[in-house]
This record gives sequence, C-alpha cells and structure tokens, in this order.
Amino acid sequence: REGYEVLEVVTDPGQSGASLERPGMDHVRDLVASKAGGVSVVLAQDRDRIAREPAYHYFLRREFEEHGTKLRALNDTGDDSPEGELTDGILDQLAKFQRAQIARNSRRGKLQKAREGKVVAGHTANYGFRFNAARDGYEVDEEKMQVMQRIFHMVGVEGVSLGGVRRNLRLTGVKSPAGGEYWSKRIIKRFILDDVYKPHAFEEVKGLVSPEVASKLDPEKRYGVWWFNRRRTTTKQVSEPSPSGRVYRKHSRVTFKDKTEWIAVPIAESGIPREWVDAARAIVAEYRSPSKLAGRFWELSGALMRCGNCGRAMEALDRYYRTKSGEKGVICYYRCREGNRRNDTCQNRKSIRSDWAHSVVWELVSGLLKNPQRLRTGLEAIIEEERKGLHGNPERAKKTWLEKLAEVDRKRSRFQDMAAEGYITFDELGIKLSELDETRATALRELGALDHHRERVAELEAERDTLLESYADVTPGAIDAATPEDRHRVYRLLNLRVVANTDGTLEVSGALINGQKLGDLVLTSML
Repeated sequence: REGYEVLEVVTDPGQSGASLERPGMDHVRDLVASKAGGVSVVLAQDRDRIAREPAYHYFLRREFEEHGTKLRALNDTGDDSPEGELTDGILDQLAKFQRAQIARNSRRGKLQKAREGKVVAGHTANYGFRFNAARDGYEVDEEKMQVMQRIFHMVGVEGVSLGGVRRNLRLTGVKSPAGGEYWSKRIIKRFILDDVYKPHAFEEVKGLVSPEVASKLDPEKRYGVWWFNRRRTTTKQVSEPSPSGRVYRKHSRVTFKDKTEWIAVPIAESGIPREWVDAARAIVAEYRSPSKLAGRFWELSGALMRCGNCGRAMEALDRYYRTKSGEKGVICYYRCREGNRRNDTCQNRKSIRSDWAHSVVWELVSGLLKNPQRLRTGLEAIIEEERKGLHGNPERAKKTWLEKLAEVDRKRSRFQDMAAEGYITFDELGIKLSELDETRATALRELGALDHHRERVAELEAERDTLLESYADVTPGAIDAATPEDRHRVYRLLNLRVVANTDGTLEVSGALINGQKLGDLVLTSML
C-alpha cells in the first residue's frame, strides 16, 4: 500500500523474543548493515515479534537509523512524534509485562500447589512411580519399584559396586530409565540418594510440611519426600562463529537454592526397607567418579572430536587388556557416549583409536604451521569472523547502552521523587523500579557481551602473533614433535572440528581445512 518492495521475508520459528541472539534477527541486522541504505524499513506484524524487551527496541532503532532504516510494526503508531513514541513505548512495556506476568503466575501456581502437598507434574515421574489420575501425586509402579528394591539390596546389603549393579541390570535385560540397554552409574547413585525412595516416619514428615498438609497424613504410615524448588535454572541463547556460519546454542546455568527454600511434598512410600536405604546411601555418598582421562592430556578432547551421526562430543576412554602371553596393555580411544549407551538415540558404535586419530590430524594441521603465510591467512579469517559478531559499530552500540543506563538512573530518581510527593503509590513505585532493574540488567548484559567480543578478538590477535612467532623459525622436525598441549592450543585457535563417521573415517574442518576426509581407520580388532 505504501509502495515498498519486499526484499526478503525472515522468520524466527521457535525463538524467544526475550533474546536478540536469534538467527532471523541476526540475518536482518546483517542485511541492513550490508546493503548500506538499501533497506528502507524492517516491518513486523506486531512489535512484540521484534522483541519483548523495550531496551532491545531502543537499541535496534538506533542501530537501524545509522543505515537510514526504520523499524516498523503493523500495530505501532507509525508516528515519530513524542506522542507516538510514548504509545509505542507503552506497547513495548505491555509485551514485556505480559511475558513477566505469565512466568510469575506460572511460578506462583506451582509454588502454591507444592505447599498444598501436591506434586508438580513434569515430563515423567521418578523411576518406580507414576502420576495419579489427577497428576498431582505419586503412585507406586510395582514393576519398576522392584528394580529399585533390587538396586538398594545389591548396594546396601550385598555390597555390590555401582559398576557391578550396572552390569547386573544389563545382563538381566532391565532397560534403563531412558529405555536403553546401558544404565549410568551416575543415575544409579542419584536414585540411591533421592528422598523419594527413603521411608520417613510421620514425625519426620510433619516437621517438613505445613500443619494443613500434616493434618491430611496418616500418623501410622510412612512416606517418601519429593522436593520442589531446589534449583534455579537460567537459560540464555548465544551465537558463536563457526566455519559453516553462526551456531546458536542454549547455555543453561543451574544453581542450588538454600535448603530453607525447598518445599517438601509427601508421597506414597516406596516399600524399600529403611535399613537398606540408609546402608546404600552411606556407601555411595563416599564414591567419587575416577577421571576417564587417566591423567593423560587428550589432544582432541573438549568437544573437538564429534560424532558424525548425532553431532555430540566424543568421550575419551581407556580400555585395559591382556594378551594371550599375559602381557598387559592399554588402548586409548574416543567413542560416542550416546551410541554406546543409548542405541535408540545414536547408532554410531565405532571406537576411534586415539593414537591413530592424533597422528593423522596433526599430520594435516602441521602442514599449515610449515607454511606461515597460509597460516596467517587462516587466522585472519577466524578473527574477521569473530568481528562479524559485533553488529554495526561496537563503539556506538556501547555508547547507546551507556546512555540507556544513564536514562534508567534518571527515571529512577524521578519515580522516587513522584512517590515522595504522593503522585504514585509505593506499590506503583515498586513495579516501576522493578522494570527499571530489568532494563538495567539487559543493558549491563549487552555491554558485557560487547566487551566479551572485543576481548575475544584481542585474545585471538594475541594468540595469532604468538603462534606465528613460535613457529616462524621452527624446523619441520620440531613441529612434528610438538607436545599434546601445544597441539590442542593450535586446534582451538584454528576452530578445528573433527567428525568421526560410522565407517571409521574422520572429517576435519577449520581454518583453511574444508571437510578433508582422512583414511580408513585401522587396528580396531583389538577393541
């Protein structure tokens, strides 16, 4: 209607408007920056489709204005007057408020439900239990609970190790909680330490719950305890450069809350004798998982080696053996955890000998070190890719966020003065200050991201100079004799990615290495 020509339609399916780190939004920002004035307007159906954070609208508007581009939505005023900006700002605050209100109401409802002595149903119930018809309590699943009784008896009465329990369950055909063939020792230990299986006397439970909940319990019975509100999980989406483009990952941070914040929910007794539970818990509480790396430095650890079938990082393991003549030895190899433990998730069961993998990968990469000019070109490409993560002008973006922080401080002072004069209530003041705190947190987070990118670029530049200086006058023989730690550092700097295929071959990619396929794996019969 207004005579615009559509250059491109960009969508962000499944992405949250609470973050700017989204594939579609990054693409739009790159388009606006690369066309240098060729994009007149970025149009969305609604303002909350652009972002659900007012500070992000402010930042994007300022960024697009640098390239002569307007940010519009079908439900905004389209008016650049102060009145129009006020209306649009209200819409942005409403979108943010709606998101916060949904999260708050959901959390309040769950907390209230737990305080009433009801289980807050998740995806699945604890192993050995099932949800009742109302999905607010547990019932015992007799078949699976027999497995748990067997586990507690083996550990607490017979003294079987977790590895022995794991082997026993596998040999007898008991499926793991995920449905696979292999049980995890970590999962078995977690089950043993979980209070849902420990029988508690009425007096014990009474001291953990409210009087209203305790009044509904039978003093003659025993109960398990299901805990709610133990952890706080914060998930943030970030984008990272890779040889094939930007990769988006969700980083979750889990912190355990103080035990005074936990909420106890009584559940049906598991039927496992208390003495078995106490004995098993006393044994596994002292267990410490030994390092799978056995004190060695593995050059391709740290997610450099990945499964070609499921894409997950390969784990590094040792396997000890004895020959027919009685000679002892050890084989070091990489394998996919999913393929070897949960075959329904990944079918890659190929083990990769580490001595072979380390040798062929270093032979390929060392060729770069023996050609300093080619190495410099590759490192410059990595640094340039990292710079692309800084959309627009980083200094101007930093200035914009600093201005936003200053504006937050000014608004805080004005709101406090208004409350002191009686123009707004203290409840209204609390809401406004809470909104300002969220905006401040967003600004500080974005400033931190900008600083992180700049520090990363500076770090890469320093690593580039150090690496070039280190290998400038080194002989080819000295390069071939580099330590595993030196090799690992070079791989990290080159953004190396080694993919282990199901046919026993490796594909290596990174700076100046584009999907090169290495020869068939040999010497696997010993495994």
